[in-house]
Amino acid sequence: MSRKKHSALSEKEGVKQPEFLSKKSAAFIKKRRQQTQEPEALVTEILKGNITALSQAITLIESTQPDHLQKANKIIMGCLPHSRKSVRVGITGIPGVGKSTFIEALGMQLINDNKKVAVLAVDPSSSVSKGSILGDKTRMESLVKSNKAFIRPSASGNSLGGVARKTRESIILCEAAGFDTILIETVGVGQSETAVHGMVDFFLLLKIAGAGDELQGIKRGIMEMADAIVINKADGDNITRAKNAKVDFSRALHLYPPKTSGWVPTVSLCSALENTGIKELWLTIEAFVQKTKISGHFESNRIDQNKQWLKQTIEDRITRNFYKRSEIKAELSKQIQLIEAGETTPFAAADYLLSL
Repeated sequence: MSRKKHSALSEKEGVKQPEFLSKKSAAFIKKRRQQTQEPEALVTEILKGNITALSQAITLIESTQPDHLQKANKIIMGCLPHSRKSVRVGITGIPGVGKSTFIEALGMQLINDNKKVAVLAVDPSSSVSKGSILGDKTRMESLVKSNKAFIRPSASGNSLGGVARKTRESIILCEAAGFDTILIETVGVGQSETAVHGMVDFFLLLKIAGAGDELQGIKRGIMEMADAIVINKADGDNITRAKNAKVDFSRALHLYPPKTSGWVPTVSLCSALENTGIKELWLTIEAFVQKTKISGHFESNRIDQNKQWLKQTIEDRITRNFYKRSEIKAELSKQIQLIEAGETTPFAAADYLLSL
């Protein structure tokens, strides 16, 4: 008697259409689903503040499929006239500094002030599996329950500074949906936060005392980009260390040249856990916005960012199209083999491939 062999890779039969659902009804549902994915319909719903439509649109924007790219461009153009009405704040800091807890505390403070808050939180992607946990929503339990908040975790992929490749476009959509405050959280690996610095109005650096990174923080160029430094976790036994760190960073800021905005960076203490120092920080951000709008720096900075956005998009598109070419795919494999055999150098191989 023969027995059927079952493979662990075999697939089970999919869920069958229920008998009570007629073919006409099934066709209607399918057509309705397709219609809701159309750019014009999504833009209409986004302008109404529909969170589901906003999420669907951002998913299209993050997709790399060619047909999705066309839809995404239409959505962006439809939302663009209704954007640019928010304050964009970038938040960075080393892992463990308490970014998610801080963002939730700040977000709840803003909601209490009758603001609508969108959080674009970037989770680090594994360089091995390319996967990401996307767990920011689980760390912002109170904020995620509010109907005045929108939290969108995205995998960082291999983009510069750990910022999702389409974060800039997502900002436009969130603004069109009526969110007046956009908080962007970076991975905070301390290497290339220039990516997020180039898409926000105010750049906030979170630090903690006693972590052994005070001197490293002073050396890094990120200090020069910061509009404010906040020493988080200034509570309990850590208050004295936090105060000392505040003095150190305040002294260090005097070593940097004045900012073109005319703004003098501040150093403050806060405890996201005890909700202290959060309101005062937002008052600082409001003072910055008011000062830079009066001087004209606020608008000119955004124009400069858009120019950089254009250049970055061109570079990304050229790179993507380059690797798609069939002759490049074939020759790239050969050049890699020559490098492994020690018969050429990476630079010579690159020159050859670029000459094709």
